[in-house]
Amino acid sequence: MAEALATHWVRAGHQVTIGGRDAHQAERLATRIGGGAQPAGLRAAAESGHVVLAALPFGAGAEVARDLRAALDGKVLIDCSNPVGPGFRLLTEGGPSAAQRLAAAAPGARVVKAFNLCHEDVWRMRPPVFDGRPLAVPLCGDDEEALGRVRALVRDVGCEPVAGGGLERAALLEATAALFIALWVGEGADAQAIAPPLAYAVGPGRPEAGGGTGHPDGPSDT
Repeated sequence: MAEALATHWVRAGHQVTIGGRDAHQAERLATRIGGGAQPAGLRAAAESGHVVLAALPFGAGAEVARDLRAALDGKVLIDCSNPVGPGFRLLTEGGPSAAQRLAAAAPGARVVKAFNLCHEDVWRMRPPVFDGRPLAVPLCGDDEEALGRVRALVRDVGCEPVAGGGLERAALLEATAALFIALWVGEGADAQAIAPPLAYAVGPGRPEAGGGTGHPDGPSDT
C-alpha cells in the first residue's frame, strides 16, 4: 500500500519519506518509488511530514502508533488497514474499529480512515478509473482539516473522495471490506452487483395517483 499510494503522491509533487523498521527495506522501497522519495526510520518518517500513512497490518498499527505518539502529535494519520482474519471474519467485532484503536494509541493524531476497500494493485493503476468513472474513496474522520488534506491526496491518486461520516463510522468501512473480500475472494462474486444505481438506491419513484397501479401510499400488490 505504501508503494502503490506513495508513487501517485510523488508524481503529484509531494515530498515523501518512507519509514520502516528495516532501513534496507525502506531504502529499496524509496528507490522503487523514485521521484525523490527518501528512506528513514519510523520515527524520523513520522516527524518529517504533515500526513502519515500507516501502511501496517491490523495489530501492528496500534503498537507502532503508541511508540510514535509524540512524533504523531498534530499529524494527519491515515489508516488503510483491514482487520479481517481467517474465514473473512472481522477481528474487531464487538470492539473499537482498527481506526479508533489507532486514534486511542496516538491521541494527538488526527486519524482518517481511507483506502481500505481495494487491493493494493487497484491503487497502482494510473488512474483507478472503471468504465470511464473514477473510483470513489470513502473517508471517515472527525477533523475537517485532516479530511481536507486526505481528500486532496485521494484526488492525487485519480479518485473521488466521498464523505463517510465521523471516525465512529470507520467500523462500517471495515465491515464493508470484510464483506467485499468474502464475496470477491470467497465466492468469486461481483460485489458491485449488490448495489443498485444511485437513482434506485432508495427505491424506484412512486407511481402517480391515477396511474392504474393503486394508491401511491397504499399497500403493494407484490
